[in-house]
Amino acid sequence: MAERRATLDGSRVFWLFLKFVLLGPALHLLFRPKVTGIEHIPREGGAIVAANHVSFLDPLLLPLVVPRRRVMFLTKVKYIDKPLLRWILTGAGVIPVATDDPRAVGGAVTAAVEAVRSGRLVGIFPEGTRSPDGRLYRGKTGVARIALESGAPVIPVGIIGTDLAFPRGARFPRPRSVRIVFGPPITFAVPGGKARSASLTRAATDEVMTAICALSGQQQTAEANPVT
Repeated sequence: MAERRATLDGSRVFWLFLKFVLLGPALHLLFRPKVTGIEHIPREGGAIVAANHVSFLDPLLLPLVVPRRRVMFLTKVKYIDKPLLRWILTGAGVIPVATDDPRAVGGAVTAAVEAVRSGRLVGIFPEGTRSPDGRLYRGKTGVARIALESGAPVIPVGIIGTDLAFPRGARFPRPRSVRIVFGPPITFAVPGGKARSASLTRAATDEVMTAICALSGQQQTAEANPVT
């Protein structure tokens, strides 16, 4: 079997087609996203967009509301391997993550660092998967590893209402307005180029999750998300 590429760059033309023709108009009509704090997204240069994750809608609506720029998400391989989703995701541009393989996860982090350093916006859901009950679960440290390695800012995002618009287990979405709130960027400086420790990476991750919680209004828990 051919080796999977670390980054699927996608096509700007295809992304514009998705955003303004195939998906964007319908998503806007059904869910009327109300956006605040969009000024925190830099007009150029690399950054990490880190959000809570309560619905399948989240990775569709979040990049839709970011003007002018594409968001390249870290995406589970199991979704990329589905024929229809593969066509959409590879065309839009993603970083595949095989979450059951620690080496592959490390490779995805490295690919994300390279993407950010090249000036891309990289999107990540630090919880790793959708919340099963609406709470905000403990973040995985990939977001901090990318930020510390690249030196790029993290833009925290709170997504509100998508769990009601398309609940876990529902077959069809329920049209209703949702909110997406972008917060001020968070940067992490490592004094004197000090090597990153596990405690520093954990603390940086927790800081990002606290910022996301303040934007989303969710109940925060120190537990890891029980869903894989």
